[in-house]
Amino acid sequence: MAALKNRYDFLLAVEVINSNPNGDPDMGNMPRQDAETGHGIITDVCLKKKIRDYMTRSMSDKAGYNIYIQSDDFLNSKDSAAYEAVGGGSKKEDPEIGSKLHSFMCDNYFDIRAFGAVLTGFAKMNLNAQVKGPVQVSFGRSVDPIVPQEITITRCAVATENEKKTHDNTMGNKFIVPYGLYIFEGHVSAELAEKTGFSEEDMQALIDALQNMWSEDTSSSRGHVVARKLIVFKHQSKHGNAPYYKLFDKVSITRKDPAAPARSFKDYEFKIDKDIPAEIEVKVYE
Repeated sequence: MAALKNRYDFLLAVEVINSNPNGDPDMGNMPRQDAETGHGIITDVCLKKKIRDYMTRSMSDKAGYNIYIQSDDFLNSKDSAAYEAVGGGSKKEDPEIGSKLHSFMCDNYFDIRAFGAVLTGFAKMNLNAQVKGPVQVSFGRSVDPIVPQEITITRCAVATENEKKTHDNTMGNKFIVPYGLYIFEGHVSAELAEKTGFSEEDMQALIDALQNMWSEDTSSSRGHVVARKLIVFKHQSKHGNAPYYKLFDKVSITRKDPAAPARSFKDYEFKIDKDIPAEIEVKVYE
């Protein structure tokens, strides 16, 4: 596949209702929040994990779309397998071994081709162990401050005879965000795509993942976390036809009734200015 020739920038709006989109383990799994402003936060690591999980489910049978970073795998074993696949040897025996390994990993693993990786197994071999990927995403940040709530829950079943006699129910708690609309910013560098082989087909797979991965990641704590709008800016040139921040400034997100708390995506209005440079194509996915 030919590498991407155009720069991309995108904005992703994710709606959260009565859910915890990204708890902080150092805070008892409380939803992450900006301490000064009260705005909610979802980390870039959380977003990338969801992309990887979605690609594992939807593209596992397609060549070149394996996922390198998975919770139940050993990375060094994958590095060793790649080393054997390209013929093994050493720098002294094969001076091209480093570039061969780089190409093999990028060709076979979507997440390395997209996000890059630090290949610790190769570092132990004194080979180039870092791949810088073309796809970068920011922390998601809520449009308005959020008000997390701690909900007390009980277990109706008992675990021991003593609990049955004393009628002691096990108590617990969980955090929710009653409502939050989070915005992620993302960028895809065509210059770095040339180095990893990230293609137009990969870009379309990424767009598909950003739209659909949330609905396949539901749980008791994430009952309603869904992508509501994805705005993609495609530049004609490799280096971009306008600074990304100026493009993002063209998108305004306002609450229709500032006096009432938002409880629905319909409570917000999205507007995109019409004076975007002609060299930039804008697509909106809903």
